Order: sequence, then C-alpha cells, then structure tokens
Amino acid sequence: MEKIDSLDKKILEIITRNARIPFKDVATECGVSRAAIHQRVQRLVDIGVIVGSGYHVNPATLGYNTCTYVGITLERGSMYKHVVNEFEKIPEIVECHFTTGPYTMLIKLYARDNAHLMELLNNRLQEIPGVMATETLISLKQSIKTEVPIGLSDADVAAIKALTAKKAALLSDTADD
Repeated sequence: MEKIDSLDKKILEIITRNARIPFKDVATECGVSRAAIHQRVQRLVDIGVIVGSGYHVNPATLGYNTCTYVGITLERGSMYKHVVNEFEKIPEIVECHFTTGPYTMLIKLYARDNAHLMELLNNRLQEIPGVMATETLISLKQSIKTEVPIGLSDADVAAIKALTAKKAALLSDTADD
C-alpha cells in the first residue's frame, strides 16, 4: 500500500467532515494549491483510501422509522455467500457483516414500523435456506456516527503548519513585487 503522508491525512480530515467542501477551501486550509488537492484526492481514490462520496439520506424522511440490527445464526458458516446473495435481494438491508461471537452474521436494516419489521423477519429473513435463528435488536436512537480517526500526529500537524507558513511567505513575497 502506498504511503499516506501528513498532507494526505489533513485532506482526509477535512473532507470527511464535509464531503461537499470546495477544493479551494481545502487548499487554503492546507496551504497548497487547488491542483495539489485535486491530485492528492484523485490519488487517494485510485489507491483505495477514499472509497466513495455522496449524500446520506435520513431514512425516517422516507418512512423508515425502525432501525434494526439482526444477529443471524447459520446452519453452517460455509452458507455465508449463499445467504448474502439472498440478503442482496432485500432492499431494506443496508449492511451485512460476517462476524465472530454469538452470531454468524450481523445485518442492519430499516423497516417502516414494527409490523414491517415482523414481515421482514418472518417472511423474508427466516425463510432463507441456511438461516437457523435470528435475534433482533431495535435501535432507539443513533447517538454517534463518524468516520475512523485519520490519526494526525504532532509531526503531521507541524508539517502542515510549515507548509502553510511557506505558502503564506511566498504569497507575501509575490504581493511585495
């Protein structure tokens, strides 16, 4: 994997807080050109550090008022791929994980209400061959939603400050001419 330097980390820190921030604002905050930001972001996409961007939809505004996590126990762990293929046919499932612990899999799904949730559980999930048991946990409120920490070290912060100061000095020299 390619090395991620302090400028890459600073860019990631900024754009993960606000994916819609203009590159010129990122460039100003980082003390580099807009072109440098564009090139860095494109490289981060190309090497798989940035895997997507877009808008997040509030499920409740579309009538999905129940957020649920369902622990799935399979007859055999080897049935995972088959079950995932079946889960992909259920649009209310928004995440699926192969896990350790008491469940073979953990899924996150949204239902309109408890009746819709019961229909999904009884008539969809539990009817999939290989699904032996389900345990349902209803989320009452999402309190935290964030990205993984970027991990700017003190050296990274110092390097970014030095870049910003260098750019400011160059701009000052240009303005004096």
